[in-house]
Amino acid sequence: MKINEVEQLVGITKRNIRFYEKEGLLSPCRNQDNGYREYGGEEVQTLRSIKLLRKLDMPLEEIRRMQQGHLTLADGLRRHLIHLERQQQNLSTTQALCRELVEAGEQLPSLDAQRYLGRMEQMELEGVRFVNIRKKDTLSRYAGPVIAAGVMVVFMGALIALMAWGMAADPQQAPPLPLAVMLAAVPGAVILGVLLALRQRIKQIKGGEEDAASQY
Repeated sequence: MKINEVEQLVGITKRNIRFYEKEGLLSPCRNQDNGYREYGGEEVQTLRSIKLLRKLDMPLEEIRRMQQGHLTLADGLRRHLIHLERQQQNLSTTQALCRELVEAGEQLPSLDAQRYLGRMEQMELEGVRFVNIRKKDTLSRYAGPVIAAGVMVVFMGALIALMAWGMAADPQQAPPLPLAVMLAAVPGAVILGVLLALRQRIKQIKGGEEDAASQY
């Protein structure tokens, strides 16, 4: 089967299928004649299993460990149950705090946020987990694409500057203006392409793996 057929059969978007392949959770064979990926019954079953576990909010790393035989399905689900129970406890605590704020009739201008934050910090010391507003894991994912794009932009910019310097230093040997413009347009187009690709990558990162894996 081709990827379009698998998308319709399993109910997982092509974007997600490619994502799972990139993460090493799916390895379809390739047609030796045209190089296209081909999917069979084994890949369909794997995707259905991934879909089921992801809809149960099972982390990808846990699915990977089960595929590699480091965890059985039962062990993975037991571990996930413990995680869900902790999440439920955290959610119940958050709900109770929100309810307390409502019942106290708090108003934003006069809200004693520091008092509540102090209580939350104490709860966190006792094991409660609230939302991590720093999102360090997400921010770290920006570093690679931004650095790579920055290096390429600087390199192409330096190339344009070098061409301009060469033409200014020796006008007699400089190529005709139309040709010079075309030569400068090549690295300029590369810079534009890199920036557009970076913009698209940032959008994908903002969407996040959780968002992508939920779009069945």
